[in-house]
Amino acid sequence: MKPGHTGWRHLVHSTCYSLKGLRAAFRNEAAFRQELGIGVVLLPLAWWIGQGPVEWILLVGSCLLVLIVELLNSAIENVVDRIGTELHELSGRAKDIGSAAVMLSLITAGLTWGLLAWEKFLG
Repeated sequence: MKPGHTGWRHLVHSTCYSLKGLRAAFRNEAAFRQELGIGVVLLPLAWWIGQGPVEWILLVGSCLLVLIVELLNSAIENVVDRIGTELHELSGRAKDIGSAAVMLSLITAGLTWGLLAWEKFLG
């Protein structure tokens, strides 16, 4: 961002950069597209499964958490690849840790959806 951008100007530029990042992730990251597609299917179901605003935000929030962590993981992978393509222990470790974060966010979402669906249909 250019120096001197404050207030509304800062907000507009920051929003443009964020949208640019979302477009880049959608174009270049298959995992982001897959998780977004699953989220688009699940989000309408959140209104049906969730019994009240707290359950609804848990369902929606867990889907958003997966997307957020995937974006961060993709950013890490891009920075590591920008630094160099040769194999390096720290590069591999950084990518593996980012991947583990995505896995944990997926487990969190799966548990949230599974437990709330269980409660609605079998509880």
